[in-house]
Amino acid sequence: MNVKLTSIGSLKKGNYVVIDGAACVVTDTQVSRPGKHGHAKVRLSAVGLIDGKKRVIVMPGHDNIEVPIIEKKTAQVLSVSGNTANVMDMETYETFDLEIPEELKDSCVPNAQVLYWVILNDKVMKQVKSE
Repeated sequence: MNVKLTSIGSLKKGNYVVIDGAACVVTDTQVSRPGKHGHAKVRLSAVGLIDGKKRVIVMPGHDNIEVPIIEKKTAQVLSVSGNTANVMDMETYETFDLEIPEELKDSCVPNAQVLYWVILNDKVMKQVKSE
C-alpha cells in the first residue's frame, strides 16, 4: 500500500486522498474559521475512485491524512472474456485480469495496449491506447 502523509489543509479539489481505507478524489473542501479555543476545521468531500461512493470527513486543518501514490502503467491485452481482460504488464511481464470499464468495452481487443492504475491494492483499467 503506497501512501504518504499530507496536511489536510493543503488539499485542493482534484487531489487524491484515502478515506476509510478507500482511495478517493477530492470534490470539495470547506475551511471553518477557528473558534476561541479551537483550531480551524476542514470539511473534505470526496468520491471513491473504485466504488464511486461519496465520503465526507471533518478534521482539524493541521492534521495529516493519507494520500495514495498512484502508479500509472502500461499493459498489453492477451485475451478478452466477457467484461474481463487478461493483460500482461509491459515492464514486469506479469499477467493478471483487469475488469473492463463500460466505456472501453468496444476498443479493448487482444494485442491492444491499455493504461492501468495501481491504486492501493487495486488495479483499474483507465484507457486503451490507440496505435
